[in-house]
Amino acid sequence: MNNMNQMMKQVKKMQEQMLKAQEELGDKVMEGTSGGGVVNVKVNGHKKVLSIDIKPEAVDPDDVEMLQDLILTAVNDALTKAEELANQDMGKFTGGMKIPGLF
Repeated sequence: MNNMNQMMKQVKKMQEQMLKAQEELGDKVMEGTSGGGVVNVKVNGHKKVLSIDIKPEAVDPDDVEMLQDLILTAVNDALTKAEELANQDMGKFTGGMKIPGLF
């Protein structure tokens, strides 16, 4: 019975550490870029877009599709980095297993 209590304490401690790590992801900022830096997107570790910066040279009224592509590329770059960070940070607790709904 003592082993069960000790194991439950360890599980509770790990859960608390995981929650703290998830919260801390929200404070981490990743940046995605495209077009050689003419479009920059910042996201946090919770995969929320924080800002989009578009330099004037990226705006061509005759080629709106190019700007749209640059924005999509930068957003996807930033989100990929956020996903990698979340996997790295939370992987410490899951041993690399993907647990649905965890992150």
